[in-house]
Amino acid sequence: MDIYKKSLRELAALLNSKEISSKELTKYFLERITKFDSKLNSFISINEDYANQQADKADKLIASGKNNFLTGIPIAHKDLFSTKDIFTTCGSKMLEHYLPPYDATVVKKLNDAGMISIGKTNMDEFAMGSSNESSYFGDVKNPWNLEKVPGGSSGGSASAVAARLCPVASGSDTGGSIRQPAAFCGLTGLKPTYGSVSRYGMIAYASSLDQGGPIGKSAEDCAVIFDEIKGFDKNDSTSNYQIDFKKTRMDLSKKDVNKITIGIPKEYFSQGIDEDISKIIFQAIEEFKNFGFNIKEITLPDHGYSIPAYYIIASAEASSNLSRYDGVKFGYRCKDPINLEDLYFRTRKEGFGTEVKKRIMIGTYALSSGFYDEYYMRALKIRRIIRDNFKKAFQEVDFIFSPTSPTTAFNLGEKTSNALEMYLSDIYTTPVNLAGLPAISIPVGFNNELPVGMQIIGDYFSESNILNIANYFQKETDWHNYIPEEFNHE
Repeated sequence: MDIYKKSLRELAALLNSKEISSKELTKYFLERITKFDSKLNSFISINEDYANQQADKADKLIASGKNNFLTGIPIAHKDLFSTKDIFTTCGSKMLEHYLPPYDATVVKKLNDAGMISIGKTNMDEFAMGSSNESSYFGDVKNPWNLEKVPGGSSGGSASAVAARLCPVASGSDTGGSIRQPAAFCGLTGLKPTYGSVSRYGMIAYASSLDQGGPIGKSAEDCAVIFDEIKGFDKNDSTSNYQIDFKKTRMDLSKKDVNKITIGIPKEYFSQGIDEDISKIIFQAIEEFKNFGFNIKEITLPDHGYSIPAYYIIASAEASSNLSRYDGVKFGYRCKDPINLEDLYFRTRKEGFGTEVKKRIMIGTYALSSGFYDEYYMRALKIRRIIRDNFKKAFQEVDFIFSPTSPTTAFNLGEKTSNALEMYLSDIYTTPVNLAGLPAISIPVGFNNELPVGMQIIGDYFSESNILNIANYFQKETDWHNYIPEEFNHE
């Protein structure tokens, strides 16, 4: 029946028609994980007993007719979403044995919808990375080429969905950590507007930038998950209570298309991008033009400042957020400390990996009394300028199209010794986080047998429109249906 190829809508139909039970569906994907994940390392832990308990409950709900659309469908969660009494490691030795006493709001909402949590996916340590090579639990591989990175920091989620080890997965996006892995793995990944999805229970990297969202095969699958997890949460003071979120409708018509203007920022194609990637993106833009969309060149003049501003702000917030890991409250604790200073020093030295230490040091330096104004305050001013540039652009156009990444997936180990080159892989995604805007990455082609992603950026709280335009493209093309050959069988 090729269940692994099915969309969420198709899986829901199979469950509702009783052609398959949730218990059988859960077993099916758990067996795929057992069969394939040794090649990918996309999961840190598997929740087999818990998943089977959830599946039993789901089958009873379906039998009684009290089920939700998502009831009985498996999902994997990035291992920074707290899961009650299930290990939540954040890809770090520091939290290797941490058992949260509660579920993150995203997890709770999907559990309440009847979804089956089958496991926790691998990730860059504390979400700090663009390649999923900084995890304490080892590198994650890209299903399209096992010698390539899957992107980061949500690389485990992207790798698992691309190999069809689970139908959909949660991710988090601080500077592109949903969109870049989605692009590298040929998937669709939605980064919502800051405040659309609760961050409660999501272990923090940079609190003013972090945002949870879905990674799926298609815009339609992402829309179904987003509809379930969005909305105000009293436990998160930054979640937006003013927006009346409505169900996403995939109803874009030809008549609507002719009224939509898409902006193409000239700065995003001027330098730094692989020439073949640029050609593929423009081919996709040409397809949108042929569908009837209006295309207009725009300018985002301060685009080049986004990387330094982002890494100063993110590192400063990381320095603050990670100060709680000191060997006293929870998490890893060094053995036989001599005194309090030794406890702090050796716990953090032994518990954190190299990339995390590097960003804590950068952040602490930027926040120090002698450099606060020179670095941190200046980065905040640049952040405001970038946001204002987007606001001005959206007075002229409805959406902005750009590459998701300047290259396709690179080789494992290729950029680990060159931090600047690694950071530049986020050049097109970080401005969106700085501005707090929503964006989605969709697959639009292949270069040297590796997927290429295109980013669609919208104005604040326009997720429904972004998903709609992405879905329109995916109804006319089939790039999102491609599966890596090595995993395209049962």
